[in-house]
Amino acid sequence: MKKKIIKVSGCPEAVGPYSQAVRANDLLFVSGNLPIDVETGKITEGGIELQTHMVLKNISKLLDGAGLQLSDIIKTTIFIKDMNDFAKVNSVYSEYFTSDYPARSTVEVSRLPKDALIEIECIAKY
Repeated sequence: MKKKIIKVSGCPEAVGPYSQAVRANDLLFVSGNLPIDVETGKITEGGIELQTHMVLKNISKLLDGAGLQLSDIIKTTIFIKDMNDFAKVNSVYSEYFTSDYPARSTVEVSRLPKDALIEIECIAKY
């Protein structure tokens, strides 16, 4: 198995010593994405819905740069600051995933980098 580091311009840069994504054979492992607006470099304000949209748009752009699309995702992991936002996250998520849903886990965490309300990582298949 050979790994290939994926770096897509126009997507948020890693905020630590990790890659945006790593390809291993026919799988793409996408690091956790925060709701960072690449225009400003800051966390999107306006609540969990807007932050969820931003994360999924960033993931979509990263996948596109790697030759994939959202429908190629086989697993997502969602980290949210408040489980009371679960229904709101699901509402936005269902705009991006409409059928043949990926497997998914959602976990409440005490804090996320840059005090974001949400972070999503995923695995996609070529």
